[in-house]
Order: sequence, then structure tokens, then C-alpha cells
Amino acid sequence: MSERLVDERRQKVEQMRADGENPFANDFRVTHTTADLHARYGALDADALSACGDAVAIGGRLMASRTFGRVTFGVLNDRAGAVQVGFFRDELGEEMWGRVKRADIGDIVGVEGVMMRTRTGELSVKATAVRVLAKSLRPLPDKWHGLTDTATRYRQRYVDLIVNPEVRETFKVRSRVVRYIRDFLDARDFMEVETPMLQSIYGGAAARPFVTHHNALDMRLYLRIAPELSLKRLVVGGLHRVYEINRCFRNEGISTRHNPEFTSIEFYQAFATYEDLMALTEELLSGLARHLHGTTDLRWGEHELSLAAPFRRLSVRDGVAEHAGVPRERFYDRAALEEAAARLGVKCAPTTPLGNLQMGVFEAACEHLLIQPTFVTDFPLDVSPLSRRKESEPSLVDRFELYVGGQELANAFSELNDPDDQRARFEAQVEARHNGDDEAHPMDEDFIRALEYGMPPTAGQGIGIDRLVMLLTNRTSIRDVLFFPLMRFES
Repeated sequence: MSERLVDERRQKVEQMRADGENPFANDFRVTHTTADLHARYGALDADALSACGDAVAIGGRLMASRTFGRVTFGVLNDRAGAVQVGFFRDELGEEMWGRVKRADIGDIVGVEGVMMRTRTGELSVKATAVRVLAKSLRPLPDKWHGLTDTATRYRQRYVDLIVNPEVRETFKVRSRVVRYIRDFLDARDFMEVETPMLQSIYGGAAARPFVTHHNALDMRLYLRIAPELSLKRLVVGGLHRVYEINRCFRNEGISTRHNPEFTSIEFYQAFATYEDLMALTEELLSGLARHLHGTTDLRWGEHELSLAAPFRRLSVRDGVAEHAGVPRERFYDRAALEEAAARLGVKCAPTTPLGNLQMGVFEAACEHLLIQPTFVTDFPLDVSPLSRRKESEPSLVDRFELYVGGQELANAFSELNDPDDQRARFEAQVEARHNGDDEAHPMDEDFIRALEYGMPPTAGQGIGIDRLVMLLTNRTSIRDVLFFPLMRFES
């Protein structure tokens, strides 16, 4: 950026102050948004607008300006859209015209005027008064639309939002997604709750936590990796349908699908199974797609997707047989799985639990192929410490993960509510931690105590909001749907 341009703008600020103008005023009152103007006056022709003579006052950012002799046309953007403004020197007078000439692209300005149409028929505000309300000291970047430095866009999201309407639209869609989900669950008698972000014992997912320290209590605390154990305590307490939309934190790598701080929704429904949640999920996602796009068909990257129900079902065993070449009858054959793991580049050790090996082979062979919505079912017990065992095959659990576009979007299961079984699972996780698995669960005695009071049969699910928004806005990087993704320090 040219320091000369910044200096020129600072000189204008000083001149404004010398002339008695506040370059950062806060006494201008807006009467209309740009969307109001288009809605109210968009159907009127030039004669009708001239006869109408309504006074309007709009405020926003000056995004373009071009002068033709004694007339300047500008484009003003506000939260609702954009409108053209016409400044006519002969009608404004020299003082107001001087203000127009002092205004720079990027300034926040207030304009009073009446509606008109130009000779080309464009709806415009004919200015009768103009003020700079916040002087932009830094010029907007040239040709920002063609900028390939995505890191700068993410670091300076405020500039990205100013100049790229499609970016603003993405985040408007995000807001609509969250609102729809809330309305969907509220209509089904779910109760929204909030549970702690700071936890003395973390759990609810296989992940490493962020660690912090509370000085007054002199105790180690963790940023939560999931709200699951807190929400299930509420089910024990009699809140049989609860949900929470909030942040989780996992001390893991950064990629196009992962950010250490992310938003999820978790919801729990008593007297339901994971199969009930499959139907609920199909209804939610199909309805959400129609709400946003008017159809269940959408494009994501290079793929054409359909969110129309029903979604495909695929067991882990069938996926391993179909894509990793391990016959269904050899799903528990360690040698066959190790051979497939070696072929797929999956690292394993003699101490790797069989369920982890099964899932490692499945993930390497199948995940990237699950483009259309697919419920992956029948997970191994070893990788599901909080899930209910399958009655018909106790080495597996009643669980599904939903994959769309080759990435996991949701995780759900019939909840384990047997306190003795849960204790044994936690003890196995503690042993795994001793053997080097730093993502295994710690023991949580209070959660076991809660289960000992009795938790009704329950199903629970988590959905990644960020990935869901990626899917619904055709964004292939999670950073495109986070206002402020985590970045390295700026050099």
C-alpha cells in the first residue's frame, strides 16, 4: 500500500477538522436501507419518482465514484445491498460539492436526498446533502476480486467482506442455517441449553484438548472437545430432549476440513435409537436444502449431490469388503486386516486394538469415495467408548456417521447407559492412554455416578456446523465459512 495515499487521506481528515467537520461523526440518522429503496421505489418510473418527492437518508460505504464535469455518480453499499447516488454540483452548492470531492472510495458517508432515475433508467438517490461519517484512512486494495492471496483475505476478513459480496452472502447463509436448525429442533420439543466450555475433565470425543490453568482455584482446566457428557447429565436430570449449538476446541492440525476452534450442534433424545436419528437427519438436511435453494440437488466442488431422502446405508464391514478387498467373513481376521492396512499405507502396531485397525482400513479405503450422502453404520466397539453395544453383535455398536462429499458431517449413536459397562470402557481408554494414545478418554467418575442414577434409553448426535455450511454454500475449505480462521502469526 502506498504510504502517500494514506498521508493524503490523513491530510483530508485534518482539513475537515479545520473546517469544523467531524471526520468520525455519530449524529446522522438513517431512514432507509438500500433494500428499502429498491423495494419501495423500484417499480416507479422517472415521472412518478419526481412527483413523489419523498425525502430519504441512507448511510453506507462509498464503493465507486465517477465524475462527469459537474456531476458525480457514486455507489453506496450498506448491510442490505447497494444503490447509486447522484451528486449534482449546481444543485448542491459549493460547500456540499467540496464534501463530495473530499470523499474517497471506502469512506462511510451519509446521504440525504430524493429518488430519481438517470437517463439510462437506473434507480438513484439524488443527493441534497452529504457528509463523511467515518474517513477511511486506508485505500481498499486494487482488483481485490482477482486476489489470489487467500491468507490475506482470511487475516483481513473485514476487507474481504467489504469488497466481495459473495463472501458476505456465505455468512448470511450460515446464519440462516443455524436459525433453521434451531427452529427445526424447537418445533420437535427440544430445549436449547448451554454447558461449560471450561472443564476439569474433558471427554466426548477422541481428541487432544487445549490445556489452561485457573489461578484462583489453582487447578488445571481444559477447553472442551465436545459437550456430550454434560448434555447426557441433563438427560439423566429429566431434560429428555436437549441441544446445544456452540464451540468446541481440539488441539489438532489445520486443514481445509479442520480448524482447532469449530462450531457443532449436539442433540439428545430420550426413548430414541440411532435409527430414529437417521430419519431425523434426513428430514433436517433435505428440508434445509430446500429452504436455502428450493431443491435437494446441489453442487459441491466437482460433484453433483442429492440430499433427497433416503440416504444410502453402508456398514463398516461392507465398506472394508467392497473397497479394501477384505471379505466380510474375514472382518475379524487380524492378518487380513494388517495386509490391507499395509497395502493402504495405514500404520498399525501389534498393540493396535482390532477395532482401530478395522476403522483405519475403512477410512483409508472408503471415506474419499462416499460422495453422495451415506450413513456408515456398525462401528467397532474399540473406537466407540460411549456407544451402546449391538444386541446381535456385541463387538459392534449402534452408531452411524454421515458422510457427504467424502467428509464426515455427523456422528450419532444409541447411548451407552449401563454404568458398569461405561466404567469398563473408560478403564480400557485409560489403558490406551498409558500405551500412548493421547486421544483416549480419561476416567470420569462423576459421569459414571450420573449413569448410576439412571439415564433413559437415549440417542444422541453431533453435526459439524462449519462443514454443513461448506456443503450448502459450495465452499471446499473450512476457512471460507469461518469469519476468523486460526492463522499463524503474521510475519
